[in-house]
Amino acid sequence: MSEENKNENLVETNSLKDYINLVRNNLFPIILIVAASLIISIVYAVNARNIYKSTAALKVVKPQGSILNSPVISDFQDFGSDRFIANEIEILKTFNTRERVAEALIDSFNTFGVKDSFFLLLNQQSDKQKSRLLPASEIAEELFYAVSIDQKRGLDIIEITVESPSPYEAVLAANCYTNEYKNLNLEVNRDQLTLVKDFLLDQKQEKQNQLSQAEETLKKFQEKGGVIALDEQANKLISQLSDFEAQKNATQIELMASSKVLNQYRNELDKQNPRLADYLKGLSSEAYFKSLQEQLVRLEVNRDLALSTKSSLEDDSKSVQNLNEKIIDLRNKLNDRVEEIKLGIFASSPEEVKELSQKMIEEEIKNQSLKISVTELGSIVRNYEKKFNKLPQTAIELARYQRSRESLEKLYTLVEEKFQEALINEQSQPGNVLIIDNARRPLLPSKPNRLLIVIIGLVLGSGLAFGYVIAKNYFDNTVKTPEDLQKRNISVLAWIPQFEGASKNGTQDYEFIVAKKPDSMASEAFRALRTRIQLLRFDKDSLKTFLVTSSAPQEGKTLIAINLAGSFAQSGRRTVIIDCDLRKPRVQELFNAKRIPGLIDYLFGHLSLNEVTHKAEIDNLDYITCGTIPPNPAEMLESEPMKRFLTEMREKYDIVILDSPPIIAVTDSEILATMVDGTVLVVSADTTEFDLMEKAVEIMKKDKLTFLGTVLNNFSYKSGYGSYYKYYYYYSENSEGKKSRSSKRKA
Repeated sequence: MSEENKNENLVETNSLKDYINLVRNNLFPIILIVAASLIISIVYAVNARNIYKSTAALKVVKPQGSILNSPVISDFQDFGSDRFIANEIEILKTFNTRERVAEALIDSFNTFGVKDSFFLLLNQQSDKQKSRLLPASEIAEELFYAVSIDQKRGLDIIEITVESPSPYEAVLAANCYTNEYKNLNLEVNRDQLTLVKDFLLDQKQEKQNQLSQAEETLKKFQEKGGVIALDEQANKLISQLSDFEAQKNATQIELMASSKVLNQYRNELDKQNPRLADYLKGLSSEAYFKSLQEQLVRLEVNRDLALSTKSSLEDDSKSVQNLNEKIIDLRNKLNDRVEEIKLGIFASSPEEVKELSQKMIEEEIKNQSLKISVTELGSIVRNYEKKFNKLPQTAIELARYQRSRESLEKLYTLVEEKFQEALINEQSQPGNVLIIDNARRPLLPSKPNRLLIVIIGLVLGSGLAFGYVIAKNYFDNTVKTPEDLQKRNISVLAWIPQFEGASKNGTQDYEFIVAKKPDSMASEAFRALRTRIQLLRFDKDSLKTFLVTSSAPQEGKTLIAINLAGSFAQSGRRTVIIDCDLRKPRVQELFNAKRIPGLIDYLFGHLSLNEVTHKAEIDNLDYITCGTIPPNPAEMLESEPMKRFLTEMREKYDIVILDSPPIIAVTDSEILATMVDGTVLVVSADTTEFDLMEKAVEIMKKDKLTFLGTVLNNFSYKSGYGSYYKYYYYYSENSEGKKSRSSKRKA
């Protein structure tokens, strides 16, 4: 496998590891966000108002025609069923339907008045204010959101579901909805019958008044001493004339009612299909169709006339039988023609148009038959009037009064019969809605699903937490792990862990960790750094002087320099650390010493080397502080005395370590880098930015500067890469032995 492929595999492996470490490094904010989201969801779930759901079911059947039903029509009944149900659902959802339900609910509220059980009807106020009943229009708006109406798949069943904080209100609203829709459906289906009934009621009252007037007139005439009675022949003539006159007037009344219904059908059909409306309107003027109707009505009238003029023994005579046979034959021909018309209409008509057309054809046939009947009966009445006018002059006036009374009496009787028939038809007209399941009071709330709310809160909280971590990592441009440096082809000499107990009690004692805690993980890390530096060159004498620098302040370069020096000293090599940071020196702080006298004082020739050299607390380690801070640090470091000083240090010590200022801030480190055998760049985890670090590396690699590699400082093993932590923990445990394990158990 090539080196390129190895690098690609490394990146892919570390990619998953990076995300794992990202979570581990941000456990606290993740836990905080998830916990906050979980608490909010729990509080919401606990305080959320219970919502109860109640469902009622309706079966909606497509309406059937009355006299025009046939096998042809029934073959088409199943087509468009879903569309028909969809139309009914839209009717249920209309504002007018909801307003009817709202009015029914208001009536129930006024009847029961249990305010604690109503939420949709009342404007909920604070405890100090009294709740008020909403108007029907506002309740209808509330029902729009509280009611759901759906069709059961594949069935002609509609389910009406109402949700409310009150189980009582949910049941009441659902049942009111079904009842009001059923009543509305009945009103629509009975609309034409109601129209006829109301018209006949008006005619009945009018004829009753006319009959009363006729009886009163006849009575007054007889009281004046006129003719008291007519002979038998005159009475029979008057009876027959009044019969046919009453039939004619009753037929005219029925024709007027039929015309009202027919005009209503025509107007409705004209809105939906004007061409079809015109076609059906012209149906009555079709010669063949009109001829059949005229013949049929004429035969029926003649049969009635024959029956009225014969005795009961002659009712079954051959003439009447012949008339009945002809009537049956004409009816069959008329029905055949109607079937042909229906086939042409229903073949390509929508369901709604088909139903309306069927009703219109039915009413058109009835209307034309009534017109012909009026004409035929009028002809018979005129014939009888001729006979009536031949009565003796002395009896003709009484006959007129008697004829008027009997005619109105029989007409009133016929109208009364028609009215009762219309009333029965209206009441017996079934709706196409059947309530198959009334709503029942729910025992348990349907909402909220508190467990689901908590789960959603947990999921959302986790999503927000990981989103926050990813966003934070995206905008975070700092070095975090050794792999971050390796991916950029930057050598990593070692990684130094965060010091546990550093700056304890406000002191800096524990920063010199190799002296204070030689068995700690940090001390072992410094020993690893020392070993790797030694292994960089086969000739140990070629690496005697080191420069320790950083890309920016506060990255721990002085701490790294001192502990690296201490590690070399512990290995038995004579080591000296020199504070060459002439701008912000810090070596004296870590050794609890004074800054003056120091390096600058020696370079100026004020003091000898022994006077500026100090012994550290461990063997083989000396340190030289900065001394007096000069006004020109760069010139001092580049001077000949400085070069001679370093030459002298190389001869006197095995290892010479220089602590210098950040390399990007000033040129001091660049100058010193040309005078030493190797340069180490300190990078602080979660602090040093990539662009600054890369710029510092670029500076050190140019002009043949002796760049050895980087040291990752403040690296958290526990929150970072577990493999590093396990390794150092294991090593430290073996080194510290029972004492280390005992201290951890106490902790």
